[in-house]
Amino acid sequence: MDYAIQTRWSDPGVHAGLFDALPDDIAGVAAVVRNLVIHYRGGGIEFTGERLAEIDSRWVSAILATDQSRNGTPLAEPREPVDRVVGCCRDHTLLFVSALRHKGIPARSRVGFAEYFAEGFNHDHVVAEYFNSERWVMIDSELEPGTYPFDVADIPAGPFRSAAEVWLGYRAGELDGDLYGADPTPDAPLKLHGGWFIRNYVHYQLAHLNGDELLLWDNWGAMSDRLDGADIELTDRIARLMVASDNGDETATKEVDDLYRTHPGLTFTGRSFVTSPAGKPPFEWVDLV
Repeated sequence: MDYAIQTRWSDPGVHAGLFDALPDDIAGVAAVVRNLVIHYRGGGIEFTGERLAEIDSRWVSAILATDQSRNGTPLAEPREPVDRVVGCCRDHTLLFVSALRHKGIPARSRVGFAEYFAEGFNHDHVVAEYFNSERWVMIDSELEPGTYPFDVADIPAGPFRSAAEVWLGYRAGELDGDLYGADPTPDAPLKLHGGWFIRNYVHYQLAHLNGDELLLWDNWGAMSDRLDGADIELTDRIARLMVASDNGDETATKEVDDLYRTHPGLTFTGRSFVTSPAGKPPFEWVDLV
């Protein structure tokens, strides 16, 4: 796909003009994004009710609408943390990607796991990549430069691993699946780590690469909260293809993209089983407009 073109999720809609005044440099755009979004768990403020529900804003147009209704000023004007839109890594990344696409710069979101948030555990995470005319550069636009022992604006191999890489390592017995997920707590009602969690993130990775930059609690198709009965061979296949694609195999890129568009277990068709942190069981299927 053409990563310089907005998707229905990244399209700023009527708020596109707000991007015209953004800085021309990558670091400046990332700083503006950090000014607009606060993480619902990692921002140091406990949000509840309607404020917590802001995490379910799937569309950049909706995120910008919330910001403008609350602040009503240019995007680079400083916001107090409490006045920022409540979101997560996916929202930081999608806003950043949207701003770069507005400038004609190819950009995309990458789904996987980061080793740099907690000692001994790899948290689920979404970062961005943009093409600088020579190569894809990986950037964690959520993080302030200089806060980690590597360049967050040009992440080297290692600190972040794609979901496909982690899944193949797990399947080969090289990685402990319990060290990858959203929460390492072993006795939680729903164990948010392990093989089933990694597998679902492979499917998120594929969807995001194909322009369906969904929430990390949207569920569809072959995704499942257990491995028993799951189509593991299908996940193996798309994971191998995505890793090969990342290594420059154009045939693998075409094959995995075609699979996403044609396989009923992979394609997102507009209906999601939403397990939002802002909601409470029983969760329900939602038709997305």
